[in-house]
Amino acid sequence: MNVVETNIPDVKIFEPQVFGDDRGFFLESFRASWLGSHTFVQDNHSRSVKGTLRGLHYQLESPQGKLVRVLNGRVLDVAVDLRKSSPCFGQHVSVELSEESHRMLWVPPGFAHGFVVLSERADFLYKCTAYYSPQDERAIRWDDPNLAIDWKLESEPMLSDRDKQASSFDEAKVFL
Repeated sequence: MNVVETNIPDVKIFEPQVFGDDRGFFLESFRASWLGSHTFVQDNHSRSVKGTLRGLHYQLESPQGKLVRVLNGRVLDVAVDLRKSSPCFGQHVSVELSEESHRMLWVPPGFAHGFVVLSERADFLYKCTAYYSPQDERAIRWDDPNLAIDWKLESEPMLSDRDKQASSFDEAKVFL
């Protein structure tokens, strides 16, 4: 396993060792020792079509850490630091994840998370450290100018109604 540091020290890219031959490939997609004391309690799988943008989502009272990867397709994945006490507050990491690269992104608790699908469709897997809590869920606008995220979009993204109603970064409740 190769661990790649990002511009935000707590956000990590994992590049697994892939063993392949004419039959296919094998890789280790998770090992508890990678993330220390973090325990996963829920796996989520989403399938989305090209141009779908999901996020930027977070839970305030029950924040989720997420180890994310793409099983099929290609996405641009984004994590935004919402920890007010962090020297990286308001900064983001963006990384392309794909079925070819097998890369995974660790998004710690205290971050907003989102992704946009760059391929015709993508299957996206999240390993989460806390259960999904719909009453606790929050969202920040994907196109907030204060965040200045380059989503590498060719056209306007497809959004859920919830994401269309998301708060600006300045209006968002953040972690102290």
